[in-house]
Amino acid sequence: MKAWMCLPVIVLALAGCAGKTAYRDSCGSQLDAAWQELDLAKAEGFAGTVSYSKALSLLTGAKTQQQFEAFEGCTKKAEKARFYIRESRAGR
Repeated sequence: MKAWMCLPVIVLALAGCAGKTAYRDSCGSQLDAAWQELDLAKAEGFAGTVSYSKALSLLTGAKTQQQFEAFEGCTKKAEKARFYIRESRAGR
């Protein structure tokens, strides 16, 4: 009888763990691409320093979220950072 009572708890715990990893690959690949783009933007020299600063701030936050396994937020921040990197390279 006790095993039947524990089963729903185990199922919910496993479902929660599976939900955490849904964005894991996306987070990692977005972060890698964004850091490479940021290095390229820095090397080229550009006028969009405000956009560059925003991108750097977002990437720092995304990396922090990755460390705490908040992969969905990490992915969203990295995508926003890539937008600001493109803006900085355009001088905006």
